[in-house]
Amino acid sequence: MNTQKLKEDALHYHAKGRPGKIEVRPTKETSNQRDLSLAYSPGVAEPCLEIGRIPDTVYDYTTKGNLVAVITNGTAVLGLGDIGPEASKPVMEGKCLLFKIYADIDAFDIELDTKNIDEFVRTVRILQPTFGAINLEDIAAPACFEIEERLRKEMSIPVMHDDQHGTAICSAAALLNALDISGKDITTIKLVVNGAGAAAIACIDLYVALGVCKENITVFDKDGLLHSERVNLVPNQYKYVKDQLPLDWKLADALAGADVFLGLSVGNVVSKEMVKSMAADCIVFAMANPNPEISFEDAVEVRPDIIMATGRSDYPNQVNNVLGFPYIFRGALDVRATTINEAMKLAAVKALAGLAKKTVPEIVNMTYGETNLTFGRRYILPKPTDPRLLTTVAPAVAKAAMESGVARTSITDWQAYNHKLTSRIGLDNSLIRGIINQAKQNPKRVVFTDGENLTVLRAVQEVLEQGIAIPILLGNAIKINRIIREHKLVIEKVTIIDPRSSRQAKNVDDYASILYKKRERKGMTFSDAKGLILHRNYFGAVMVEVGKADVLISGLTRNYPQTLRPALQVIGRQAGINKIMGMYILMSRFGPIFLADTTVNISPTAEELVEIAEITAKEVKKLNVEPKIAFLSYSTFGSAEGEDALKMQKAVKILREKRPDLIVDGEMQAHLPFNLNLLQESYPFSPLGKTGANTLIFPNLSSSNIAYNLLKEIAQIEKIGPVLMGLKKPIHVLQLGSTVREIFNMVAVAVVDM
Repeated sequence: MNTQKLKEDALHYHAKGRPGKIEVRPTKETSNQRDLSLAYSPGVAEPCLEIGRIPDTVYDYTTKGNLVAVITNGTAVLGLGDIGPEASKPVMEGKCLLFKIYADIDAFDIELDTKNIDEFVRTVRILQPTFGAINLEDIAAPACFEIEERLRKEMSIPVMHDDQHGTAICSAAALLNALDISGKDITTIKLVVNGAGAAAIACIDLYVALGVCKENITVFDKDGLLHSERVNLVPNQYKYVKDQLPLDWKLADALAGADVFLGLSVGNVVSKEMVKSMAADCIVFAMANPNPEISFEDAVEVRPDIIMATGRSDYPNQVNNVLGFPYIFRGALDVRATTINEAMKLAAVKALAGLAKKTVPEIVNMTYGETNLTFGRRYILPKPTDPRLLTTVAPAVAKAAMESGVARTSITDWQAYNHKLTSRIGLDNSLIRGIINQAKQNPKRVVFTDGENLTVLRAVQEVLEQGIAIPILLGNAIKINRIIREHKLVIEKVTIIDPRSSRQAKNVDDYASILYKKRERKGMTFSDAKGLILHRNYFGAVMVEVGKADVLISGLTRNYPQTLRPALQVIGRQAGINKIMGMYILMSRFGPIFLADTTVNISPTAEELVEIAEITAKEVKKLNVEPKIAFLSYSTFGSAEGEDALKMQKAVKILREKRPDLIVDGEMQAHLPFNLNLLQESYPFSPLGKTGANTLIFPNLSSSNIAYNLLKEIAQIEKIGPVLMGLKKPIHVLQLGSTVREIFNMVAVAVVDM
């Protein structure tokens, strides 16, 4: 981006609307006098007295257990240097933002106008009653070493200087994986470090804890080799002096034959020749920002065998502190740890390293424009958008705190803890989690008609990894296996069936006979049936009909009517059902919302709307959700006239008489079921006033489809569907262009829908 444009955009971003990036919001009801009397006087006295009696209940009645202070004096802000506390505030607010969006931790930024260590330490120490943990940030060395050390001794809550330990933890995970790929032994590697500030020393300390031999480490800073004859070293640097080497030893000398280079210094201080002189399968972590010690392009040009990481997001293997600190603090807070110790740091390192070796979720591939990220030289660390970081790193840290004796409370149900973590920031929805867990208990045979499609195959890979179904792929086996190899997918022992293969000749005849019997009085000849059965949608539908498969998933590459027709002709409607219909599930901040009919019926009558509502309610109940049904219109309880409004009124009346057990109301405008204060105030008679609605019935296909598409795009809501309802057996037609995640979720729903 143009530098001037970046400046303008950044200033506008921080100033627009409310200045800054964070705000405080109430977490309890404040809508009436009673709420306020509980929130403040006189009700607030009760938790105060309880905390006075049992101090640890402060974690139960206040934000302390989820509140971190991000504290700096602005002496070493990013690459900007000593710019002062006021100028550091945008960075500290940004750090608070990251805590919130990645781990649902509330954070306040505190900028201290002092460079006096005693004053800084005392100020932070007396804040201990307010916060659950302290994140020190952007404090210049050597003061940062003493400040952190003293605060850790004087405080009984976690204190971590992220510039030191965050970088150390992330780069240590990268080192473990790089050594794994290169086949090098951590105890024998030769490590050269350029930079001896807070982050570099913390990295070296952690590498030594993992097994790197101190005798094999050579460290340089801007003044040269760390050597005891130098007079400008700080205490933390003396442990890595190299007195057996001459004082004038150069970086180029040290890199000859070295296995690993760690750079936390300045850009362009390492040449191609230096990298070329390193050992085979060399590992280079050039993490100076914005310009690495050597560019990725130059390093790869001279050493194709290199494993390289930088601090930049536009190159592979970014060492980014956001991989660590949100989840380390999350785990520490959740067990009320008194500190963040070495055991917790090492647990985070190993959790990060292990996660990089697992199959990458498709959402991460999509975010980074990759086709298939896999563990290897260009992928040794998870990406910051990987939704599994929270449920991988935080539990590892919490467990290490418990095992090392610094936790004040324990976690016993780790599955429940993982569910709690994911629900914190909407990484998943409790509904889909429950559906996936249910599918795992009894996986079904799912036939995919688009077996030659890469997106389907990626979804199949996730289906296998999660164990929610037994996939059957329809398509050419040679083509499918070629796609699997080319994209390094892990799909093994999966049945592949090609209806056009000579091996399927008997099945084709048998299936054609079944189709012919069903359609012989509908104008279809046996010859027609034999031709149609070669189409995978017909072949797959008959497989489900005769019990060779339990579920069919289709439609990714064909339009809806083309894939719906075989399902109707082969499977047919359930007894007593006049219409089939489609339902979408949207994962909103209100919980799951069910929309029907969004795919099939253009202009249903009042009686047909009743049938749509009944079948949708039945489907919602299958998913262990109580349906609360709102019939939507432009009118609210007769406020406007018109054909659609009258139709919805009539449908509600019929449904209430027919099914008094259902919670239903309407007609109403779409905002009312989600604005309960307004609904209760204006229409106190409505049964939806207390609960709101989760099942929405629309007057026609146009309104439902428009609403669905607007919501999913503008609100960026995760969706499942369309779930096809009313057929005798589960056949589901995907929306054209569905993503891997959407296909996976649909498979889970289809398996549970059996």
